[in-house]
Amino acid sequence: MAQEKVYPVYLIAGFLDSGKTSFINGILSDGFAMEDRTMLLCCEEGEIEYDKKLLRNVTVVNVDDPAQLTPEFLEAERKKCRAVQIIVEYNGMWQIQDFYVNSMPQSWVLYQIIATAEGPTFEMYAKNMASLMSEKLRNADMICINRCTGELCTALRQKNLRLLNRRADIYLEREDGQSEDYMDGTVSAFDLDQPVVRVSDEDYGLWYVEIMDNPQMYAGKTVVYRAIMCKPPQYGRYFTPGRFAMVCCAEDMSFLALACIGYDVSKIPERAWVEVTADVAVEHWDPYEGDGPVLHVKSVTPCQKPSEEVVQM
Repeated sequence: MAQEKVYPVYLIAGFLDSGKTSFINGILSDGFAMEDRTMLLCCEEGEIEYDKKLLRNVTVVNVDDPAQLTPEFLEAERKKCRAVQIIVEYNGMWQIQDFYVNSMPQSWVLYQIIATAEGPTFEMYAKNMASLMSEKLRNADMICINRCTGELCTALRQKNLRLLNRRADIYLEREDGQSEDYMDGTVSAFDLDQPVVRVSDEDYGLWYVEIMDNPQMYAGKTVVYRAIMCKPPQYGRYFTPGRFAMVCCAEDMSFLALACIGYDVSKIPERAWVEVTADVAVEHWDPYEGDGPVLHVKSVTPCQKPSEEVVQM
């Protein structure tokens, strides 16, 4: 039986004048629709227009009423233009969940949600339309905040959007056209103001990358996490509980572990699942080839293994 063809959907969501159309013009100019027929579903028209030179392989479908967004209507429009992929410029006043839960045809697959926001009006929308804004930011795979000054970049980092969405890539687009990664070493995906940082099973990979890249943020903090016991004999008094992680496929598997010291684990079996409580220090460890996070362990206790043993990166 032939497998049903699926059509990828790229959903760009944000309030009016947040930069959605400019973002779409940008990806089209980079060749996004150069080879594949594309349907561009426009649910909101701002001051910026689509660059007509970039629409050769793109069919624009305008919708101004969310009641129009039925699976039957959308699939009929896709068939008319024979599109194999869909870009959606979504209305900022509509809930995006309504679209991907109720409106999308069965053969459409949501590949990516990009949330856009304007730096100068970010605080106003956050206060006055908090639920609409947070829904978009919380569900996004990428967040682009436009028209930022240096002061706005600092203020946005102080808000720590990472606590709202730990998995999204976040970019601050400066007024001069330069782009900054939101994660500049001063912002954590975890609440470091808490006395104990508890790392959930699903966040282990994110936490591992963050503490390895910016160990100074965790210096003096207490962390708790679940991992597989590992006691490499070549490391002497150090032990390295960690998690297996898959980056893209089963063949691409890595063991993500940190150096631990200061606790007797001689009676804990190798590969047993344990919960580790430790204080973080930044110290030299030869396998790091320099300074890195060394965990001074306060307790190691047996625990149940997570429902998902392998970390998805």
